[in-house]
Amino acid sequence: MLKLFVPGRLCLFGEHTDWAGHYRTMNADIMSGAAIVTGIEQGIYAEVEKSPIFEMHSDALEINTVWRDFSCRMNEAELKRVAKSGSFFCYCAGVASYMLEWYKVGGVRIRITDMTLPIKSGLSSSAAICVLVARAFNLLYNLNLNTLGEMNIAYLGELRTSSRCGRLDQACAFGVKPNLMTFDGDEIEVKSLNVKKQLYWVFADLCASKDTIKILSDLNKAYPFASNEAEENLHKALGEWNHEMVERAAKYMAEGDRESLGKLMTEAEEMFDKYVAPMSPALWAPKLHEVLKDPQIQPMVFGGKGVGSHGDGSVQFLARSAEDQQRLIDYLNAQGMKAYALTIRPVHTVRKAIIPVAGFGTRLYPATRALKKDFFPIPCPDGMVRPVILILLEELVKSGVEEICLVLGSEDERIQYTEFFERPLADDHLRKLNKEAQEYENRILNIGKRLHYVYQHEKRGFGHAVFQAAEFAGNEPVLLLLGDTLYRSQSNKPCALQMIEEYERYNQLMVSIHSVPLAEVSLYGILSGVWEDKERSILNVSVMNEKPKSSYAEEFLGVRNEAGEKEYYSVFGQYILTPEVFAQLAEDIRLADMENDSQREIELTAALEAVRQKSGMMGVRLKGKMYDMGNPIALCRCVKEFSK
Repeated sequence: MLKLFVPGRLCLFGEHTDWAGHYRTMNADIMSGAAIVTGIEQGIYAEVEKSPIFEMHSDALEINTVWRDFSCRMNEAELKRVAKSGSFFCYCAGVASYMLEWYKVGGVRIRITDMTLPIKSGLSSSAAICVLVARAFNLLYNLNLNTLGEMNIAYLGELRTSSRCGRLDQACAFGVKPNLMTFDGDEIEVKSLNVKKQLYWVFADLCASKDTIKILSDLNKAYPFASNEAEENLHKALGEWNHEMVERAAKYMAEGDRESLGKLMTEAEEMFDKYVAPMSPALWAPKLHEVLKDPQIQPMVFGGKGVGSHGDGSVQFLARSAEDQQRLIDYLNAQGMKAYALTIRPVHTVRKAIIPVAGFGTRLYPATRALKKDFFPIPCPDGMVRPVILILLEELVKSGVEEICLVLGSEDERIQYTEFFERPLADDHLRKLNKEAQEYENRILNIGKRLHYVYQHEKRGFGHAVFQAAEFAGNEPVLLLLGDTLYRSQSNKPCALQMIEEYERYNQLMVSIHSVPLAEVSLYGILSGVWEDKERSILNVSVMNEKPKSSYAEEFLGVRNEAGEKEYYSVFGQYILTPEVFAQLAEDIRLADMENDSQREIELTAALEAVRQKSGMMGVRLKGKMYDMGNPIALCRCVKEFSK
């Protein structure tokens, strides 16, 4: 059984431009659509599993007034009939019918355990349920759809109902983060946006009424070709003028300019009222405008506007502070509306890293009797000979990492590190160095100022070693490097920096990956999934399989490359761990301790897989090469090749 969460979505800027941009397939003079959309903190929680039929159940009290348990045979005609019925379950049946028709899947059982998402409030509750159904089929039947694929099927499934949703509704598939979406005919692109400062949004169900079908029907009359000045202005408002506003909004979000962003919301609403609202009497929205102009609200906000298809559905504001956000929610609730908070937070840049070096290095015995393996000397391209640990630390410093935690086996081991990184050379030794080496000595000492140390006194597995740095990591993402692996970038950015930049785009648990030959898959943990981007550099991981047989990997774990050929991917040796990973490791250790099983190894891979199932994982194909120097053969290869 899998547990899923799909949020609702809030369109911050660019509503209606998704379907307007679709008309470029008929009129190339129409400008592509653009919108900034974010998932919200409210959504649908569910447990899903395979079933002989398609069935929906609910334990969520929030929808008990409209809910009744539903089941249907996995029969295309029956599912399409339910989809056209207009019943509460038509959206779910529409998606299920599409899945059955195109993927020949079996049934699913979906139990909604909680629903915090308001229904029929412009927050895409129908799209969220469609994404939930598409994701359930995708994961349970290993269909290998990426997020955009799930989104497209949710959209096509909803089109099998009487709904005429736009393409941005299913943006909830991308989770609770802001995205820039562009709509060019049938093509959709999604780009994650980051923000510099926290943005305190408030949105509220106006508890009035709107007629989305009438709104879209009226606006569609002006497309694909404008026949008068008003229709020409509508094309501009949803085209070039909207593009300019969306670009400004993304800029203000990136700069943390809350005041300008709030003013832009008010400006966008004024443009909507002047050029879009007159095209449909259903867009006359007295309740919306009463709330937007409420003098009690103005001191608490930078600006506000309508939501989604507009009308008297929902309203949104950008509050001036966290305190104003809560005051506004209390005020709107007191006025008979249902208000919610959405705080859009900056993605933490990765400023901390962990390197476990607690192992005995038994494969390199007897050299490791005298020298820890992370101090083995490696010739480098610039002619210097550096210890492994220094090469790793320099990569981190070049990537902007500020603090580094070394996981050691005991307090005694620290002496070697403090001697190297914190104790200056004796003057007579320093004088014998050339000027370049003397300057380099200061770099080594400066690296020492970034170091922290923790200790793994019990050898209980790699995950246990990593967990010793949980307090150091705090509630931040942290980069993890292996202490016996070196990395050589094939671009102008270190491999670690490539990882950090991708994390800032996706804000998700990440592992670096590289291809390995089919004949060697049984030596590694193999990851499979679907590419999230056209460049095939970001893999949405759906399977982690430890040391599979080559026959199994060939049938189930291959990932298609640009030429359509199967490739097999293993971990490259760098990870960005989220706080959820440390929470899972803590739980794994607690369970082992409860069972008095101190010999059980706490594995990082098991914790990663648990987090992946709950919130996903991205594999990053780095532009670089890795050198494992943890065994004699690999060490010889590393020494031979790393200096080139």
